[in-house]
Amino acid sequence: MDASFKRNTGSRGDSVIDRRSVLTLISAALMPSLVSAAQYPSRPIRIIVPFGPGGSGDITARLIGKQIEEKTRQAVVIDNRPGANGIIGTMAVKIAEPDGYTVLLITTSTHAANVSLVRNLSYDPAKDFTVVGVFRSSGSYLMVRPQAPWRDLAGLIAAAKAAPGKFTFGYFNASSRTPPEYLGKLAGVELQGVPYRAIANAVADLIGGEINCLFMDTTASNQYLQNGQLRPLAITRLKRAPTTPDVPAVAETFPGFELTGFLGMAVPSATPRDIVEQLNGLINEALAAPAVRRRMDEFGLSWDTTDLAACEAEVRAERERWTEYTRVAGIQPE
Repeated sequence: MDASFKRNTGSRGDSVIDRRSVLTLISAALMPSLVSAAQYPSRPIRIIVPFGPGGSGDITARLIGKQIEEKTRQAVVIDNRPGANGIIGTMAVKIAEPDGYTVLLITTSTHAANVSLVRNLSYDPAKDFTVVGVFRSSGSYLMVRPQAPWRDLAGLIAAAKAAPGKFTFGYFNASSRTPPEYLGKLAGVELQGVPYRAIANAVADLIGGEINCLFMDTTASNQYLQNGQLRPLAITRLKRAPTTPDVPAVAETFPGFELTGFLGMAVPSATPRDIVEQLNGLINEALAAPAVRRRMDEFGLSWDTTDLAACEAEVRAERERWTEYTRVAGIQPE
């Protein structure tokens, strides 16, 4: 019999030693992940924002990232990856190491509307990601240039009816595309969409008169309202916003019209549960910080501390709502 075989199957003492060796090797292999989970975060966290700088996702990611940075004493890096209605940035997180150090800023587009807007979507929001935080948008403003001749929604619709197929709106995500399409269906007007890679490009063309209007969420709109570069005609909330009580709701003209969205954060679904729970706790602490609460009030965002089950339930409900929005708007998947 082979000598090595005899050594491996010999005395009882040898067998015990072998079993102990195997257990030691297994423990050693598991130890790095156990240690990393216990010490999380022990190095910088990267938040990938799947849209360009200046949008609501970028603004919110920086706001919350700063709080997490102060709490953990670890750097939080914001990485903008715009393109393809948020798909490029989302895919970067889907294939990232599931260790809690690459986080996705999720939006209405990435985790609700894209399911209906994009044919053969390259990721499954429900299966590929675990949501670790949710904060809500208070809708979007219908924005025009200050010099625009339309003083209200009725005036804009009349102008669009007088120029069928020539009245343009810009869009850069689902939240900026679906409201005008939805409004066009209800008003019986043909609005022409102009796609943009990033919000900054769309805003520049609106200010320059290249397009007629733009729907912008309340967070991204804040700076343009304050500096007077753009003028709001209406808001997609069911009722007027407390921050802009003079701006009518679209629902005042078209009863029941309401398109609001959400923002949040997610990680790859294989991320260890204890790290997922720690991230959820860090985000909830950040949302509860007075400085964040003040800014969110200014941006028209609402929030509650939300556990993991509630996060998943809320995003699932949003996905169902936006499926209905796109159906009514008549938008076909591309």
